[in-house]
Amino acid sequence: MCGVVGYVGKKDCATVLIEALSKLEYRGYDSAGIAVFENGTIRVEKSKGRLANLIEKMKIDGKPDGHCGIGHTRWATHGEPSDINSHPHGNKRVTIVHNGIIENYKQIKDFLISKGYEFESETDTETVAKLLDYYYVDDPIETITKVIAEIQGSYALGIMFKDFTDTIFAVRKDSPLIVGVGKNENFIASDVPAIIKYTRDYYLLEPDEIAVVKKDEIIVYDIHKNVIEKELQTATWDIDAAEKGGYEHFMLKEIHEQPTSVKTTLTPRISNGMPDFSADGVDFDKLATYRKIFVVACGTAMHAGLVAKYIIEKIARVPVIVDIASEFRYRDPLITKEDLLIVISQSGETADTLAVVRLAKQVGAATMAIVNVKGSSIAREADMVIYTHAGPEISVASTKAYMVQISVMYLLAFEIAYSNGTITKEQCKQYTAELQNIPSGIEAAIELKKECQFVASKLMNTESLLYIGRGLDYALSMEGSLKLKEISYIHSESYAAGELKHGTISLVTDQMPVIAIATQTALVEKTISNIKEVKARGAMVILICGQSIDVGDDVADYIIKLPLVDDLMMPMIAAVPMQLIAYYTAVLKGCDVDKPRNLAKSVTVE
Repeated sequence: MCGVVGYVGKKDCATVLIEALSKLEYRGYDSAGIAVFENGTIRVEKSKGRLANLIEKMKIDGKPDGHCGIGHTRWATHGEPSDINSHPHGNKRVTIVHNGIIENYKQIKDFLISKGYEFESETDTETVAKLLDYYYVDDPIETITKVIAEIQGSYALGIMFKDFTDTIFAVRKDSPLIVGVGKNENFIASDVPAIIKYTRDYYLLEPDEIAVVKKDEIIVYDIHKNVIEKELQTATWDIDAAEKGGYEHFMLKEIHEQPTSVKTTLTPRISNGMPDFSADGVDFDKLATYRKIFVVACGTAMHAGLVAKYIIEKIARVPVIVDIASEFRYRDPLITKEDLLIVISQSGETADTLAVVRLAKQVGAATMAIVNVKGSSIAREADMVIYTHAGPEISVASTKAYMVQISVMYLLAFEIAYSNGTITKEQCKQYTAELQNIPSGIEAAIELKKECQFVASKLMNTESLLYIGRGLDYALSMEGSLKLKEISYIHSESYAAGELKHGTISLVTDQMPVIAIATQTALVEKTISNIKEVKARGAMVILICGQSIDVGDDVADYIIKLPLVDDLMMPMIAAVPMQLIAYYTAVLKGCDVDKPRNLAKSVTVE
């Protein structure tokens, strides 16, 4: 996820672009850059790091002087954060900024190299810039049409052609982009926050619509060069709300971003219906030889690891040991050079997790990192790195980072199982296809928010509650419990449902809430029996279960039925109502949802 802006008008373009980018820095802060028409040429200024670094750089170089330009703040996907990999990309003829991922950039790059083009960066974006240059003669619309017919993936592009010094061009597919409408000035932007200081009016671009933006004119074309009439939208948010995309909190915004984040993470790693981690440099012939897999992480990332354990052991038949990083490193673990260590971290800077990587390398074990931040410490030190593409996660309570971590682990499990010969190619393709459909299931689960709000109203005054489940549902209940306690401050514990009679059931009192997860068909009957046990002791039961599970009215007080997906994939669907229940409970209690007390986003000390 990156931020794209553009401006054409009478104001100082560089100043407007910097101001606009400051409102989009939550979308990416690995680097920033701008390109401005200055005396008939395209001048680019860009820098690694936060926007402040670019501002300082321009104090030395001087700001570009002009009235038409584009800007970008980056969340790295292809290529580590660096000055060279920063946007804008291009040359004196064509310069672009880009949000998204170009899936077939390697094929395009090879083609362009065969035509004599040279590449400076490691980005997929540079291939689009050079493909535009390759096709460009004198008609920008024709050029853009040819390029979007060839590129695959997601994109929101701001484009400048050297012969059109008063115009910026924009096109999008699967990445957001709006065209802001001002008085004697117009804009493009990834989100409303970038332009709301200047205008509240904007057009929403639909996929593959091409916008031609001048200071006093906006024309939108379809791919056949037909002019399209657009409906003008007006933002009603204030500036603070606009940064959250109109949502009350970043956490809610990030819950809604989960379908896109999962799709963005999975799509580049699926080829011809099969998992494909070749771009990540993962050798699955080697992975099939490891004796054991250790999955080590902290907090929510560790819960993603627990889901992974169930999946890998079930279909790949490889032993998986999941551990908390702070415990693993101090118990003299039995890890050897025959084993694989997988660490999971959103920030890539978690101190205990980083220490585990170093410990494993000392004994010769192979190390793989699943992280969200390019160039982070864990990413640099692990032997193999798989980047999740969640984009920045602002809320301390993790939602979309957890979801993309699980999605990567599912895809890894399918590849390991296929490499081990425990599933056939046809089975692997079927699993992969089902995983690709999960984003639509997540979208459907988000629509359960009214049911989740109602449940939250029943929880807001409680002092303590339990989560229970079996198998994958138990792993899931641990994350649900953590999410609730960390943002609502309600004491919550999760237990394997079968363990209730071994002590925990003594905690159940009249009207004590118990949230039961029952998504695994083979375990439903036993879970229902455990639910009846707590119900008989006066518990108020909230049941989260699949559509196909039929339960009587005497089983639960409130039931949330989930969209229908394969049992194996249910954790990615069932996580959503638990996130929403936690969120709405915290809101009703008046808690600071995005910044809960005593917690930090990244734990970089022991």
